[in-house]
Amino acid sequence: AVVSTQSTGGKKLFIGLPGLATDVQTFANELKFHTNLYNLSENRELSPKTFLSMVSNFLYQRRFGPYFIEPVIAGLDPKTDEPFIASTDLIGCPMITNDFVVAGTCLEQLYGMCETLYKPDMQPEELFECISQSLLNAQDRDAYSGWGGVVYVIEPNKITKRELKARQD
Repeated sequence: AVVSTQSTGGKKLFIGLPGLATDVQTFANELKFHTNLYNLSENRELSPKTFLSMVSNFLYQRRFGPYFIEPVIAGLDPKTDEPFIASTDLIGCPMITNDFVVAGTCLEQLYGMCETLYKPDMQPEELFECISQSLLNAQDRDAYSGWGGVVYVIEPNKITKRELKARQD
């Protein structure tokens, strides 16, 4: 699975696209076009809920010949800085939650690790450690998963990006 994390229409809004590499590229290009169009026509930042609706609608339009991707959306609301995380399935059914969402080839392992390590109201460093340990331990238990990951911690005043290296055997 290819995971593409790109900055979208908002400064504090990201999307991860695990799935088939060609579908990831096609969908990312289409999404970039429509987010730019939104920014030009509305003249304001895209909120995470609006972005989720946009992603969901694009996927649902192709439900009979779907893109093989499972988007994960994370960001902060541009007005209130409230955290927002959500995911969709390949036909666009959204799942909004307050704790965590997972997607990709090591889905089951990630659920187990996140349920074990996650607790509400963590500080940025604690959250980074939780995400990193969950990701690395889940990848160690799945032969199809990648060789590391990139963790973004989104805060109201900054975005921290750190790369993780995992086993490569």
